Formats: sequence, C-alpha cells, structure tokens
Amino acid sequence: MLKRKQLKRELPLHLMLVPGLILIFIFAYIPMSGIIIAFQQFNPVKGLFGNQQWIGLANFEYVFSLPNIWQVVWNTLRIAIMKIVAGMFVPIVFALLLNEVRQVFFKRITQTIIYFPYFLSWVILSGVLIDMLSPSSGLVNTLLNTLGFESVYFLGNNNWFPATMVVSDIWKNFGFNTIIYLAAITSIDPVLYEAAEIDGANRWKKIWHVTLPGMQTVIILMMVLSLGSVLDAGFDQIFNMYSPQVYESGDIIDTMVYRMGLLQAQYSASAAVGLLKSGVSLLLISVSYYSAYRLFDHRVF
Repeated sequence: MLKRKQLKRELPLHLMLVPGLILIFIFAYIPMSGIIIAFQQFNPVKGLFGNQQWIGLANFEYVFSLPNIWQVVWNTLRIAIMKIVAGMFVPIVFALLLNEVRQVFFKRITQTIIYFPYFLSWVILSGVLIDMLSPSSGLVNTLLNTLGFESVYFLGNNNWFPATMVVSDIWKNFGFNTIIYLAAITSIDPVLYEAAEIDGANRWKKIWHVTLPGMQTVIILMMVLSLGSVLDAGFDQIFNMYSPQVYESGDIIDTMVYRMGLLQAQYSASAAVGLLKSGVSLLLISVSYYSAYRLFDHRVF
C-alpha cells in the first residue's frame, strides 16, 4: 500500500520525464544505427541500409595509418586535460574567495558578470576574441605595444594557440562552475564554522578544514563528469577560431572528423574515428565512476 501511494504521488513527476526520454530516444539512440557505416565502404547512393560492401576493420586501419593521427590525438589530450584541470581549479578558488565577500550587492554583481559569457555561443565569442586578439588592431596587442612588448599572434602561432583556447574556455565557463561550488558551500552547516572558530581556527584554516571537505562531494562529482570528456577538446570553440596555420597544435579529433566526413566525403572513416572516440570516452567515465566509489566511497547515483 505504501509503494502504491508513493507511486501515485510521484506519477506526475515520472510523466514529466516522458517528453525528454522520447527526444533522447529519437535523437540519441536511433542515430546509433549509423555506426554500421564504420565497418562498410559506405556509398550514400545506396542508402544507410542498402547493399553496402562490408570491409570489417579496414576503416580503423586506414585511420591509424594517417600521418598526422597521433599529432591530432596529442593535441586533443593536451588541450582537453589543460581545460579540465584549470576549469576545476579556477572556479573552486573563485568560489572560495567570493564566499568570503560580505557585501551582498558586490557579490551578486560579480556573480552576474562572470556568469554572463556562459550564455553566449562560441560563434559570438569567437568573433569578439578574434577582434580583441588581432595582432594589428586588437585591444590586447595594443596594450602590449603600449607597454613596450611586441605583438603576439595568439590565433596564428602554434606556441600560443593551445593556451589561448584554454584561457578563453575558462573565461566562458568558470562563472557557471563557480555558482555550482557556491551552492555546495551554502549547504555546509554553519555550526561547523562556529566550532572551528571556538577552537581558534583562522579564516584560512576554516577554508581548509571545513569548506573544502564540505565541497568534496561536488568536487568529486564534477571531476568524474569531466573525465568523460578527455577526448572532447571543444569543437565549437576551436572550429570557429583555428586556421590551417595552427593545425599542428590546434587540430583535434572532432575537427579532423568534420573535415573527413563533410569536406572530403570520407563517411566511413569519419564514423570509425567517432566510434573509437565514443568507446574510449565510455571506458574513461566508467573507470572514473569506479575510482570515485573505491577511493572516496562516493556514489554518483
């Protein structure tokens, strides 16, 4: 009887999930049938389920024989890992600092300002950054010239391009992550701070012994979720800001798949790359969930 009452009470909530589940099924699960072209010599004229020629793992062998494949993988890992590490460190530090601010008005204004770029697409932000980072008339290089430094071609120099992608990604997204960590801080029992203060803890010791342990669950959750995107260095951002000049340091798996699949019409090879990437991502996020449970006794679900 209790289970029936609980089901009756929660039935409207379950029904609210139905439209979302339908959309996921249509746009996420049904398209997975296209994975078969990774094992075919795909001919678009014959259709997805036409009489295609099956070639087994030949597409995967072709992908690994490409001369720049390992450079692309290295670029993806390097940019993605730097984004993950910096994308966790900066919001945590900023949330800790913002939590210490006692002026409510200043605190809210700051949250709004740092949160605003998150709502803008990379199409808009890339145009802004291209203008700001222009070596001839950009605001950043104008300031550098004023200080006596030479202009830097941030988006055309292989030494500067990866760092530029990481910094601009942090600028766009750290406001959203900061709010998540601030929400975790507000859930900490104030009694713990009072007890620490009675024991003689100063502000830094309260942060170290109370605030950070109280944020541990959210930090682990964000870390686990981010590990699944190690091979996702940010297609939207890099596609809108890179050029052939920086392929050596900025070409990632997603941009390579775009060129192979849409520009060069190598549908089977690009599908093979996408399947490999999805498989590795699934493995990484599974390992991260298991590690979080074993090392920190943390259950995400």
